[in-house]
Amino acid sequence: MRLRLFAAVAATCLVAPAVALAAPAPIPPVSEASFPGRITLKVDATDLDHKIFKVEETIPVAGPGPLTLFYPQWLPGNHGPTGPVDKLAGLMISAGGQPVPWTRSSANVHAFQVEVPPGTDHLDLSFEFLSPLDTTQGRVVMTPALLDLQWNTLVLYPAGYRASAIEVAPQVVLPAGWKFGTALEVDEAQGDATRFKPVSLEVLVDSPMFAGRNFKRVAIGAMGGAPVNLDIVADKPEQLEAKPEQIELHKALVRQAEALFDGHHFNHYDFLFGLSDQMSGIGLEHHRSSEDGTTGGYFTDWDKNSGARALLPHEFTHSWDGKFRRPADLATPNYNTPMGDSLLWVYEGQTQYWGEVLTARSGLRSKEDELDALALTAAAYDHRTGRAWRALQDTTNDPVAVMRRPEGWRSWQRSEDYYSEGLLVWLDADTLIRERTGGHRSLNDFARSFFGRDNGVWTVASYTFEDVVAALNAVTPYDWASFLRERLDGHAKAPLDGLARGGYRLVYRDTPSNYQKLTDAARKVADFAYSLGLVVGKEGKLVDVEWDGIAYRAGLVPGDQLIAVNGDAYSDEGLKAAVKAAKGTTTPIELIVKVGDRYRIVRLDYHDGLRYPRLERDPGQRPRLDDILAPKE
Repeated sequence: MRLRLFAAVAATCLVAPAVALAAPAPIPPVSEASFPGRITLKVDATDLDHKIFKVEETIPVAGPGPLTLFYPQWLPGNHGPTGPVDKLAGLMISAGGQPVPWTRSSANVHAFQVEVPPGTDHLDLSFEFLSPLDTTQGRVVMTPALLDLQWNTLVLYPAGYRASAIEVAPQVVLPAGWKFGTALEVDEAQGDATRFKPVSLEVLVDSPMFAGRNFKRVAIGAMGGAPVNLDIVADKPEQLEAKPEQIELHKALVRQAEALFDGHHFNHYDFLFGLSDQMSGIGLEHHRSSEDGTTGGYFTDWDKNSGARALLPHEFTHSWDGKFRRPADLATPNYNTPMGDSLLWVYEGQTQYWGEVLTARSGLRSKEDELDALALTAAAYDHRTGRAWRALQDTTNDPVAVMRRPEGWRSWQRSEDYYSEGLLVWLDADTLIRERTGGHRSLNDFARSFFGRDNGVWTVASYTFEDVVAALNAVTPYDWASFLRERLDGHAKAPLDGLARGGYRLVYRDTPSNYQKLTDAARKVADFAYSLGLVVGKEGKLVDVEWDGIAYRAGLVPGDQLIAVNGDAYSDEGLKAAVKAAKGTTTPIELIVKVGDRYRIVRLDYHDGLRYPRLERDPGQRPRLDDILAPKE
């Protein structure tokens, strides 16, 4: 009986007419229309226990009819569709005190569609941003001691308008006694509530806030009367205390940036500087500020943190390269228009270059440490096997294709190599200009003319590949288009000509540099990448395996756990000793490896000893790299 009933129901289902799904309502394209009024946005950031931001928003409307509200999706600086719409919750919309239903567009999950009732001139919204509770859910941006408030996570805006045309009056309520840093300008403060002067949505999203119970503002200079500050928040009050000589190095950063660009594009600049082991780290550029999050001991453990000191120079450079001068395909009208990333090798690659150069010129990192940092970069790309199938240009698609998720085989897949391989391309260009002009011109001249132009202007100046080539030719005539395209589209060896022309060559020694020791300690790894072809993390787990290297050919993969080396319980020092002992012999290194619930023995037939990258002076070449890293007056 049950079988006959099931068959009858199934037959009915087979012949039942299909129900057509309603097509999603069209989303209006961006126009040049004026926005009808001003959005008011109030954020309550006091729920530290639950890590929840509560939002109340009033959005003026032009009249009744269909309206699409966007949650920002394509985020500047992230170069991809990373807007965390999954963390928006509790969305309620009303008009005149009456609920207004909403539906999410089936064509775009960041679009919420409503029918505005007749007689309505504004909509009232309330919702929460459920910030990550731990790093498995994303960046932790709220802790008991400090927070990172990003306005793009806390606002909905009407489709059909340019972000620059929508005016917003923002206000925020912080926990009692907390202080903050932001590029926004205060209109009125009452207790722990602060109302800011109205700005465009574009400026708002570009003006995040760091706030905390432990806060200190330190003036570190000015450019043409525009003050530059460190707005420091920290887990503990003692982490705010910097020695005078440390502050002086940050002042030197401002002076060296001014000497490089000879112009600026802000009325004030704030490094929003979070020193925390609880809030997630970050480096995100903005026009008049940057979000800079690093270890809580940045100042107090100064000698251990050389690797962290390039963060501020990199993000500061972005005020010129990325925010003022911006690739044309990244200069989109709002945050739900897809971005193009084709010129990230300029936006990020040249910023990576100037960030490292300014780190050295300011003294934030010694010349010796900077050379050792460059050696690590050069070695990584000298071993980037993925170049055989994938060009550097294609890596500019990774912010969209990969969304910055971890990758298992970085050396073969490549990931966002336009950053550091881009650095090597620009070092190549800089040394070539110096060689061709007898040292009279350099990439400094490109930086001044391309990024430092229009002193005091804040508006975005977009550019194309042809503009970059023309600016290089203005510095010194050359076939720069071919120079760049060969390095961007080719599959040849790593672009290390800049090191050679700069007077150095990449070599390998059996001991790591002091800089590598510090960076490995900060990363909590033991690096055998250029010997065994693996990097070991905590508890003996492999965090990286070089494609087609010794470890790879032995069947090891990231995630495997080393249990023993030559019969002894695993330790980093034990593995180093085994590699040393195997040098010049024929005896393999024997590992016991745990893979899931299984154990197996792996033998590594390697006998060339420990290998760590260094840069060695070539006495037959001019030390142009020394000139590049030297401070400018």
